[in-house]
Amino acid sequence: MKRLVVVSNRVADLRSAQAGGLAVGLADSLRQRGGVWMGWDGQTLKYEEEPEPRLRKVGTVTQATIPLTEQDYSEYYLGFSNSVLWPLFHYRLDLVEYKTTFLDGYRRVNAKFANALMSVLKPDDVIWIHDYHLLPLASELRQRGCKQRIGFFLHIPFPPPEILAAVPRHRWLVESLLEFDVIGFQTNTDLGNLQHYVEDHLGCRLEPDGKIAIGEREVIAGCFPIGIDVDSFVEMAEKPSDEVQIETQRREILGRQQIIGVDRLDYTKGLPDRLRAFARLLELYPEMRKSVALMQIATPTREEVEAYVEIRKELEALSGAINGRFADFNWTPVRYIHGTVPRDALAALFRASQVGFVTPLRDGMNLVAKEYVAAQSMENPGVLVLSKFAGAAEEMHEALIVNPYDVDDMARNLCRALTMPLEERQERQRALMQRIREHDAAYWLNSFMAALENGETNRVA
Repeated sequence: MKRLVVVSNRVADLRSAQAGGLAVGLADSLRQRGGVWMGWDGQTLKYEEEPEPRLRKVGTVTQATIPLTEQDYSEYYLGFSNSVLWPLFHYRLDLVEYKTTFLDGYRRVNAKFANALMSVLKPDDVIWIHDYHLLPLASELRQRGCKQRIGFFLHIPFPPPEILAAVPRHRWLVESLLEFDVIGFQTNTDLGNLQHYVEDHLGCRLEPDGKIAIGEREVIAGCFPIGIDVDSFVEMAEKPSDEVQIETQRREILGRQQIIGVDRLDYTKGLPDRLRAFARLLELYPEMRKSVALMQIATPTREEVEAYVEIRKELEALSGAINGRFADFNWTPVRYIHGTVPRDALAALFRASQVGFVTPLRDGMNLVAKEYVAAQSMENPGVLVLSKFAGAAEEMHEALIVNPYDVDDMARNLCRALTMPLEERQERQRALMQRIREHDAAYWLNSFMAALENGETNRVA
């Protein structure tokens, strides 16, 4: 079995029990095969230096890490990755801040990754590169003589050609992307957007099997929806902490239901309109007052970026305004938590919540939707209310699908979820559980690796 080399912007902490599903799935494959996980170590240096990557063994896995300079961090990470590509790929042209220095930094750091990676590669390695930070990495590796099979998986959406074409050097971005042997997307929509671009802008030919013909080469581009480790999440949900149990019993005694939202604090997640939808629920259905509360957990992220500072201020103001308007001495409508909650506690909170409220404006997949379903008990399951613009909506048809830009639509579906009969909830839960088991983390990993190693595609319709 060939050694697997994983490359991502950051290297996951493989020793942490709180590592997410992606890290766990990749780590398991790395441990079985023996392999390397390379990425930035999180350190920023004042001055440029390009040392050999720092190697550390964790069982059968070698972690290879490199530092970045402060200039790299500013231009590559905060700049091109998160002020250009992130808003662009989430269809937010109004938030794109393009600077030539950002692109220079992005190319420089990808070259730095390539130099570091070449020093640890073996001839028969299989290389799997992840996400928008490293779109040109295959091109950089090819320039250095890398002949190994290289795959790429995009965890976020891929925009339509007319949006992608708004950013300078868009053609270079896609031509660099086509240096990979396999390109994986979360949804058929994202895959279709790339196919339209390469036909319209590059004149590439699409083969009947979906491969992209570029001269004498063929690139596999496919849909590989990411999943979760369902059984491990079920196990966590069934073991609530004493604090969660006490809080759940208190709500049951008072006859109150809970809506839960869990997101990174990001403008793509639709959080302000989610809070407005909850307020609209209380306006349209006064009988819901004092009988339901919204718990919104927003994990801090990229707090150096101005757009994130602004959304935090907006959410704090909105939650305060809703509570000021509707709260009573023994009922707080919105519990807004700006912080991180461990995954085992989240699993228990999901099970204790009657509605999972997942309403991003645009999302590659959104694993919270799948985690909420996995956490439910079949005897008395909750209901998932899901944005039509989350990648998960392409699979999870039995959720209540909503338009995250339509506050009234979300409010009506919240009421429907809170009043849904048990039999209908169970029917929807059975179907959703079957879907997330069929396309779990192992399926995602195995199907992508089959395409990368054997050229086999297993597209999800």
